Amino acid sequence: MPEISFTRLENLSGFGTPDLLCYNKNHTFFTCELKVAKANSVKLSPHQISFHVKHPHNTFILVSSERDKTEKLYEGSRCLELVACGLKLEACCLGLDAIYQKFKTLGA
Repeated sequence: MPEISFTRLENLSGFGTPDLLCYNKNHTFFTCELKVAKANSVKLSPHQISFHVKHPHNTFILVSSERDKTEKLYEGSRCLELVACGLKLEACCLGLDAIYQKFKTLGA
């Protein structure tokens, strides 16, 4: 994703902080939590859920589904639904190409 700047956040003091701070060519910051799902469920800690509830805009959860062999992107504002429904919840984007287009056009 050459048009996106990704910064890996290693934060031991602020529990729940997403894994990536991202910035696109439209001068838009956004965050992305990275998850791997082996089955249907997507596990988010209470701190991660709290972060996304408090920051519902321009926050995302990117799930790599081992079962479906694809990547699914969810908006952070839907984190409670994601925890409740797992991968049965409809993603806003499927696959890396669609995710890249979404990230690239944020703030346009």
